[in-house]
Amino acid sequence: MTKRKLPPVAWILIAMVLGIVIGHMIFINFPDKKIAAEMAGYISILSDIFLRLIKMLIGPLVFSTLVVGIAHMGDAAAIGRVFFKAMAWFMSASLVSLLLGMVLVNLMQPGANFGLPLPDIGASANLATSKFTLKDFVAHMVPKSFAEAMAHNEILQIVVFSMFFGVALSALGEKGKTLLSAIDELSHVMLKITGYVMKLAPVAVMAAMAATVAVNGLDILLKFAVFMGDFYVALIILWVVLIAAGFLFLGPRVFKLIRLIREPFMISFATASSEAAYPKILDALDRFGVKRKISSFVMPMGYSFNLDGSMIYCTFATLFIAQAYGIELSLGTQLTMLLVLMLTSKGIAGVPRASLVVIAATLNQFGIPEAGLLLILGVDSFLDMGRSATNAVGNSIASAVVAKWEGDLLPEAEAEANAVRLDRELQASLANPAHS
Repeated sequence: MTKRKLPPVAWILIAMVLGIVIGHMIFINFPDKKIAAEMAGYISILSDIFLRLIKMLIGPLVFSTLVVGIAHMGDAAAIGRVFFKAMAWFMSASLVSLLLGMVLVNLMQPGANFGLPLPDIGASANLATSKFTLKDFVAHMVPKSFAEAMAHNEILQIVVFSMFFGVALSALGEKGKTLLSAIDELSHVMLKITGYVMKLAPVAVMAAMAATVAVNGLDILLKFAVFMGDFYVALIILWVVLIAAGFLFLGPRVFKLIRLIREPFMISFATASSEAAYPKILDALDRFGVKRKISSFVMPMGYSFNLDGSMIYCTFATLFIAQAYGIELSLGTQLTMLLVLMLTSKGIAGVPRASLVVIAATLNQFGIPEAGLLLILGVDSFLDMGRSATNAVGNSIASAVVAKWEGDLLPEAEAEANAVRLDRELQASLANPAHS
């Protein structure tokens, strides 16, 4: 009788609990913040290595899978159609997320009667806010150099270059077949390396949680219990809305998708990085029946345009700070703020703690003290976990829906057979790694 192995999700949950315990022990036994931070720095080396390995893969993986996908789409008209369908979904989801954040923060009022001392209005959070203008973003979309885009992991720029490359390769017809075959093989190599890197996920999750708790402790969660509790309630409502939207187009099958993305969801939650889940989401979408030519196109775009978790946080945190300082904002002002955030928040992927930069820029524009950011900085890493996991859910559903619209979603029976084939290939490669 074969022993039942623990599923990857179980290992990640165990690693999270273990990380919290280790971090809490450090926080209790080393009250000197400096020493605790130093120890956390050494522990986080493990999660840093994992995230660096993921970042190492993202550029070549996006390029190879996207070029092959676009070349298989055939013509520029099909690419344009998928692009506009994806953008229609992204813009709608962003608007719903921002609006939901605005409505819920007004209903819950987490900043009213805030029990903690407020930072001095003159204090600065030292975040550069000038870089978020629409003009800069549009210019930033187009790469000056493909090598530079790859070196800096600029996903949107890689997408733009890959679209040109894929269309040109498709137009070459027979002449381009050898190169297309080579790029297809490159995508398989990158996915194989991804499989090796993902074995480190539980260790990285444990290190990320331990480092976060070692520095901040669990006490900070009690101090900000109302704000954090309300934000996570808002996220859960957003998940329900996203799943309901998925249900409209995919029917009950959407629940199968949610089951398939549990592992990438947990990875992005624990590491507070949507990128960390990217390869696993591609695999989950393959098993769900989304053709690779759609998922490899929609997913990278989603990482720049469809950050639902970050969207809801932008309105929620901005209005929370206004409430904490007792600043009344009219409905008109709040709606104007929502439209400003809709523009400034696009393309924030890849910028460290980008949501905070966008919030800082918005606070300045609407006369709310930037010092309010210092209120949420301590718990931002805990909130970032929820934002990143939500981004993973939003992009997975978006890819599946666009595939359905395009007629590129396999029927359930075919998707099941494809999942079985993928499992067999995985088992074979694990059993005989030298020849896989």
